[in-house]
Amino acid sequence: MKQLNKLQSAIFLAGGALMVIGVACCVLTIAPTVLCWVYLLGAVMFAVMQVSQTYEGKEIVVRRLKRLQNLSDLLFVLAGLILADTVYAGVNHSFFQPLFNNQEAYITYLYNKWVVLLLVAAILEVYTAHRIDHELSKKNIKE
Repeated sequence: MKQLNKLQSAIFLAGGALMVIGVACCVLTIAPTVLCWVYLLGAVMFAVMQVSQTYEGKEIVVRRLKRLQNLSDLLFVLAGLILADTVYAGVNHSFFQPLFNNQEAYITYLYNKWVVLLLVAAILEVYTAHRIDHELSKKNIKE
């Protein structure tokens, strides 16, 4: 795996911290209209740095795990977009509600579904991080 430099590592860690702070404050309803954007900013920072950490090796297992990790990054960002939509649905008018025929369809398919995306992304992230580390240490790959 390509190692991140010091600046990239700082952005990666700051992104993770912003994600935790943003989602925790939104769940606790502490300024959710501002902190949903903090989560989204953190998710983008985290995802961009993790996607830039490429693997050029030939191990199929690690390449597959890296693709799963990229999927989890995408789900983190989508969860942030739906979180912001959910927060603003309670305040004014949501961003995605005009895409649905009626209020019931919007609530059924999108409203508060960010929790599911966040859970799936977190599970994928934990799984892939541990498996990639295990596979690289098993083969003594240090790129």
